This record gives sequence, C-alpha cells and structure tokens, in this order.
Amino acid sequence: MNQKNTSGKTRLLVFISVLVAQGMVLSFIERMIPFPFIAPGAKLGLANIVTVTAVYLLTFKEAAAVVLLRIFLTAATFGSLSSFLYSLAGGVLSLLVMAGIVKVFRNDFSLIGVSIAGAIFHNLGQLLVASFMINSFLVLTYLPILMIVAIPTGLFVGFVARYLIAYLERVNMIR
Repeated sequence: MNQKNTSGKTRLLVFISVLVAQGMVLSFIERMIPFPFIAPGAKLGLANIVTVTAVYLLTFKEAAAVVLLRIFLTAATFGSLSSFLYSLAGGVLSLLVMAGIVKVFRNDFSLIGVSIAGAIFHNLGQLLVASFMINSFLVLTYLPILMIVAIPTGLFVGFVARYLIAYLERVNMIR
C-alpha cells in the first residue's frame, strides 16, 4: 500500500471520528438545554447537523458508520436503553430518507429540504418505537404536531450544516 493511499484512508478515518465526536458533544449539550416547547420531548436535533454533513460529504456506508457510532456511543455514555432505541430508530430512518433523497432527487431538493425531511422522519421513527413500547398506535396522533416542530428545527439544522459543509469543502477537509 502506498503512502498516499494510506494517508487518504487515515484522513477519512480521522474525519469520521471527528464527526462522531462532534455529534456526541452536540447530543450532550442538547440534553442540558431546557427547551420549552408546545410538543413535549421535541428538541433542536443538534446532532443531526453531523448526519446531514455526513450524508453530503461521505458515502452511504461511511455516513451510516457515523450515525450508528454516534448513537451507540452517546447512549452508552449519557443515555439508557430506551434513549438508544429512540435514537436508533429516528437516526436510521432519518439517514435512509435523507440519503435516498440526495441520491434520487439531488437536483430537486435543497440541503435545507433534505434536513427538514430528515427531521420529520426522525420524529416518525421515534414515534414508531414509542408505539411499539406502549403497545398502541395512538401515540402516532402526535405526529402532526411533531411534523410542524420539525420544520423550524430542520431549517436550523440545514442552515448550520450548509455552512459547515461549505467550510469543510473550502479548507479541503474531505477527499
């Protein structure tokens, strides 16, 4: 293996590790922010900044590694089994939808639109886990409220991710 190829793989591994660490820190910070909302349990989704960034800058496999590592390590460090299940369902569903939109409709959806879709499907994934845990689909009646909340939070995450991606591309951080 030549030096340039090894250097590129090392750089990629470091970049993925930094994204995972940033996601963990953002999750921790978000847990400390009292976020009074009409919708109980609604949050800004700060760690999704990392997910959107990974979807746009990495392959699907690499972005999935970022999401799964962040969720597992955050739950192991700061959370519980239930927080792990909620995060896993929301994070994986959000990742699948965002990656699918970027792959199929890249020219039709802006990064902000992709982020909003990710926020909506993150909420849907979490509600599906909640409905399974309490053995009732009535909790899904909460979805319209969470979809409304997902719009401003998805906008915020999308704007921040857009600036982060532009910066990372400008400094030639990835590939």
